[in-house]
Parts: sequence; structure tokens; C-alpha cells
Amino acid sequence: MGRRSNRMAASVQPVSGALTFETVPALYQDTMAWFAGEGELVIDLSRVTRTDSAGLALLIEWLRRAREANRPLRFTGMPPQVETLVRVNGLQDTLINHAA
Repeated sequence: MGRRSNRMAASVQPVSGALTFETVPALYQDTMAWFAGEGELVIDLSRVTRTDSAGLALLIEWLRRAREANRPLRFTGMPPQVETLVRVNGLQDTLINHAA
């Protein structure tokens, strides 16, 4: 018999399009269900086309929600433009190098 793992599979949630002042409010509402449940939450940003400070605020809010829900969170596929915005704002330890 195979061994059963006690680890839950990660829940991968893709995000696509722009993360901007125009799109973030609706996206925030649409993503709240992601934080229910258990196990690691992975937010795949590889299809994000552009972002502004509202998008950066959304990433921080997702991290806060994950911590409140006691769920590990990892961002993957962070586009260079998003990563640059994160680094310029000194948030790399919070959003790139964190262990939520």
C-alpha cells in the first residue's frame, strides 16, 4: 500500500489581466472565497499584464487575508513589472521572500 500524505494539495488560483484602480475592487470581491478552506494557497500572477499601486495593495491584502485564515500563501509567476513595483516600494521581503 502507498503512503498517504497528511499534506493537503495546494489550491492554485490564476489571475489575469490588469491589476489597476479600475479592476482591483471587483477582483477583490471575486477572490474572497479563495481564503476559505485549508492548505497552501498559490496565486499565479503569470498572466497579469500590468499593475499600479492598487494592484500592489491587493497583493498585500491577499497576504493579510491568508494570514487571518491561517493559510500559507505563495505568489508565483510574478511578471517583471509587478516585481519591480514590489521592489521599488521595499516590499520584496513581504511579498516575494515571505513565508506566510
